[in-house]
Amino acid sequence: MIAKLTSDQFRENFPVLADTVHLASCSQGALSGELLTALSELTYSMREHGAPWAQWMAEVDEARRRFADLVGATPDEIAIVHCASDGAYQIASTKDWSSRPTIVTTDMEFPSVGHVWVAQAARGAQVVHVPERAATVDPDELVAAIDERTGLVSVPIASYRNGARMPVEAAVARAREVGAKVFVDAYQAMGVLPVDVRELGCDYLVSGALKYMLGLPGVAFLYARDGVADDLPPQLTGWFGRVDPFRFDPRTVDYPTQARRFETGTPGIPAVYAANAGMRLLSRVDMKEVGGHVVDLARLTGERLLAAGERLWAPPTGLGPQVALVDDDPDRLAGYLASRRIATAPRGNVLRLSFHYFTNESDVDAVCAAIADYRTEN
Repeated sequence: MIAKLTSDQFRENFPVLADTVHLASCSQGALSGELLTALSELTYSMREHGAPWAQWMAEVDEARRRFADLVGATPDEIAIVHCASDGAYQIASTKDWSSRPTIVTTDMEFPSVGHVWVAQAARGAQVVHVPERAATVDPDELVAAIDERTGLVSVPIASYRNGARMPVEAAVARAREVGAKVFVDAYQAMGVLPVDVRELGCDYLVSGALKYMLGLPGVAFLYARDGVADDLPPQLTGWFGRVDPFRFDPRTVDYPTQARRFETGTPGIPAVYAANAGMRLLSRVDMKEVGGHVVDLARLTGERLLAAGERLWAPPTGLGPQVALVDDDPDRLAGYLASRRIATAPRGNVLRLSFHYFTNESDVDAVCAAIADYRTEN
């Protein structure tokens, strides 16, 4: 059995960290040597073979297998889509909202998913938003919103807004009682928190590759639990969504029973290469160790910043892989930190500091010192 990498060993795969503190994985993952190599392999394949479709399709199949392994699914339960919005829409389009019109979601949902649900009003859906309270969502309030009229429940594992862990387990348990389906957004969890679809018990799950999964924009993965039936066939489709994509029959729209029925056109091949690079790295770590590491760093950073007089927007429980620092002008603060080669991610009225397995206490020291300098200078 191959030994898993320690945090220090994992960090060695990111040459960029020699002169940069990367605390922006909630927006874009750090550049790895593995990613640079993968993109070189892509350009080499084009230079040497012109149109190496067999090689590219092998990369697509590898990505499907690797993501399935990461979430405890089978490859047949994974569809490759272009982004999380596409994944959400593919599920929404297969629902007949006439008998169960309610979609239950939360104010902590990322708009890329949340907007898809709101847009279903044109097809008869009624969206119920469970509000944010105390920087998180009250599990009891979420459960109370789910009833026999609920067709779909949507909940992220961790919120993009402040990293708060959401009550996925409570939502799934209540949905099972009333016969509703559950859609989980794992984008802010995949790569830094353990994610197992069998343990979650969800019907659908989506995540892209560009954030903590250490890839690039342009590809996402949609898990559809085996045995879940669609009310309607997917409304957005394409040649990859056929039983045999290489039959090239423009008159026949046949859907495979596997999750591939949700696929559309040609995947973003550069993004697929990048996704495989990130997932190769993640396959070499123990995700439980990673989860403990990032939460410990988030807790340490929060304590340091609070001791320095900073304001945080943090949940009372359920800390995730980031810290949300409240500021009057987060973009200006982010620009100052960037001038000191510290990458962060401003959103709204907070500056998000996100942590990965490669992050260490010296990074925490650097960002806390830089924020203190900014306060002194401004």
